[in-house]
Amino acid sequence: MDLQKAFNTNRETWNKKVAVHAASDFYAMEAFKRGVSTLNRFELDALGDVEGKSLLHLQCHFGQDTMSWSRRGAKCTGVDISEEGVKLARKLNEELQLDAQFVCCNVLDTSRHISEEKFDIIFTSYGTIGWLPDLKPWAEMIAERLKPGGFFYIIDFHPIAWMYDYTVNPPTMKYGYQQQEVIYEEQDGTYADGNSKIRSKEYGWNHGLGEVITCLVKAGLKIEYLNEYEESPYDIFPNLITNKNGMYELDGGLYPLLFEVKAIK
Repeated sequence: MDLQKAFNTNRETWNKKVAVHAASDFYAMEAFKRGVSTLNRFELDALGDVEGKSLLHLQCHFGQDTMSWSRRGAKCTGVDISEEGVKLARKLNEELQLDAQFVCCNVLDTSRHISEEKFDIIFTSYGTIGWLPDLKPWAEMIAERLKPGGFFYIIDFHPIAWMYDYTVNPPTMKYGYQQQEVIYEEQDGTYADGNSKIRSKEYGWNHGLGEVITCLVKAGLKIEYLNEYEESPYDIFPNLITNKNGMYELDGGLYPLLFEVKAIK
């Protein structure tokens, strides 16, 4: 298929989402401006003390997590495909008097735009790799941009969750766990505001955990761990219930909602 067309369509959709998301309760912009962190316990536990460390945040949207790491002392660079997202990130960074940098590019092209600097930490989270047709160049880029001894960390929604078609009610299992073909969907609204007038047009790809791990290993990284969790900090899938931790999970816990991987160069 025409991958550039797919990337352009996705970028246009994310450009439309930025203003809606910035105004939504989901992103709680005013609280963020007052100093509330947007980071969750999974990534906080995994990255630990980031004071003085260089951090590359892949697919950062409009940079709330990037700037939350900056507030914790990291020297951050955020990358995103959306011009509107990067524009808002830079505006917020200046308003909050932080020192993060933001680069607008396709994440697969990161090394073309950040060719000199290498990082102690590369971080990506919650709904990222599904926008990529092939994880091999993604993993190779991560290995290129890491310092020796540095690490990569991903926390993302579990690939089983992406086997369902959420444009119908109730959701139905429609897509393969290791499906090679692209998935194209159109729907009104976004995960942050289901009542918005945006018509989202999105191309996505499913990636199993085996593919994630194998691509990182073949790129030269050593896997420290792979964990799976039945709970999520985000209520973005239908019919989730709140558990004793204040997080969201499936009634009956039929499959995990999140996975995390830490890999070292």
